[in-house]
Amino acid sequence: MSSAHWKHLPHGADITICGFGSSKAEAFEQAALALTAIVTQPDGVTTVEVVDIACSAQDDELLLVEWLNALIYEMATRKMLFSKFEVHIGGRNLSAKAWGERIDIDRHELGTEVKGATFTNLKVIQEQPHQWLAQCVIDV
Repeated sequence: MSSAHWKHLPHGADITICGFGSSKAEAFEQAALALTAIVTQPDGVTTVEVVDIACSAQDDELLLVEWLNALIYEMATRKMLFSKFEVHIGGRNLSAKAWGERIDIDRHELGTEVKGATFTNLKVIQEQPHQWLAQCVIDV
């Protein structure tokens, strides 16, 4: 049974997202779901279209920021929401698939607009065997 989950923590006017998983990649996937949950209910987003995303960075923390900002870019430019993610991390490189659909204002209850992932409260750590945390503050 997977321990993957996500949560939000208040941070002034912004929102801290936390992704938890049994691997670093799974924690990054859960952080992406937490990002989606700022904008809308992930359960209401169907997975009819897939987008490939790739990024790289010098370390795990910067890779998380790059990943989340790449998702924010794809959401904004494609006018899409995502609710399923498959992340692969190899060294300094991340490759992923994000499944979702175009925004439908009649069906999706839109919440807060996200501006970007920040370096505030940024951490990617293995808390214990098979338990990873990926967290940062999202500027809203």
